[in-house]
Amino acid sequence: MKIIEVKKDIFWVGVIDWNIRNFHGHTYTTKRGTTYNAYLIVDEKIALVDTVMGTFAEEMIEKIKEIIPSKNIDYIIANHVEIDHSGAIPEVLKLFPQAKVLGTYKCKEGLWRNFYRDMDFQVVKTGDTLKLGKRTLKFIEAPMIHWPDSMFTYCPEEKLLLPNDAFGQHYATGERFDDEVKESELMEEAKKYYANILWPLSTIILKKIEEIQKMNIPIETIAPSHGIIWRRNPERIIDAYISWANNETKKKVVIVYETMWGATEKMGRRIAEGIISQGIETKLFDVTNADRTEIISEMLDAKGFIFGSSTHDNDMLPTLAGFLEFLKGLRPKNRIVSVFGSYGWAGGAVKAIEDLVKEIGLELFQPSLTIQYLPTKDELDKCFEFGENFAKIL
Repeated sequence: MKIIEVKKDIFWVGVIDWNIRNFHGHTYTTKRGTTYNAYLIVDEKIALVDTVMGTFAEEMIEKIKEIIPSKNIDYIIANHVEIDHSGAIPEVLKLFPQAKVLGTYKCKEGLWRNFYRDMDFQVVKTGDTLKLGKRTLKFIEAPMIHWPDSMFTYCPEEKLLLPNDAFGQHYATGERFDDEVKESELMEEAKKYYANILWPLSTIILKKIEEIQKMNIPIETIAPSHGIIWRRNPERIIDAYISWANNETKKKVVIVYETMWGATEKMGRRIAEGIISQGIETKLFDVTNADRTEIISEMLDAKGFIFGSSTHDNDMLPTLAGFLEFLKGLRPKNRIVSVFGSYGWAGGAVKAIEDLVKEIGLELFQPSLTIQYLPTKDELDKCFEFGENFAKIL
């Protein structure tokens, strides 16, 4: 079993979940799998920072035994109560019953509810420290990044930040560090993670980054609890988070539609051609067969959104409706939005989309485009013009 040393005497003891394809229920598709990262810090006292999904507990414990075959774990740092990080705590405590668990008060509540109340638990808060020997662990509460119990752990002697879910990616690979993988793939997965999980928490994330920057703590390595460890250029992911959290966008349009007999699809394709004619990056998705996780990721840095649907029972089609409800929970801001659609004898889809766009908190920037039955050549020309005009207001 390969032992991976993050820093001297600080080891990655996580596991790689190569085959998982859905996360958080079915809200997130993980086409590249994921990892559950845990870290063993070996000093005069030994600390395990986070664990793994319970189904992988044995694999993690085997790594730990190989590193410390005749020593005990003194502390388990629970940065987050979610079971992909805390699920193996009961198995670790069976092997090391004397270990004390440290986390926030909300973490204590969650672990007691998930597992049992007789674990030796010490509540910590921002500024509290734990001396292990040559190394110190400093705790930074990070509520709602992305659960109320979340916290970061920082080791000043190693300039190492262990932020649990922050700065992570669902990215299963045999390599563990950012200088060992393709940056394009790494940033694609980091962006996808932010867009689908952290986007609605952007204001909180900005404040937390500002708080840490004011602490003037040097950071050479960021070791999250999913995916790759940032050691070559941790500023790369911090800067990306600042950009995403500020809702910074580029001249790019994402069109998401659902069609019944092809009329709405014809409209969407022609609208896209109009936008592209103005030199604007454009992504066109049929929501019924595209990956929602990928669509949301593309929307994170897009200035323009366009939504379209055929009419069904005086409403939009159901897959697009579900997509927009999901988007509402992500709370995007400062976007330019337009709507299009088709109908037979009575409309309703376009108005339903408009109403939901307003619920999301976004503003409609030009009159919607509605066409009855299949679009004629002249009507397709209007779709092209609709796209041109949308591009010009970006």
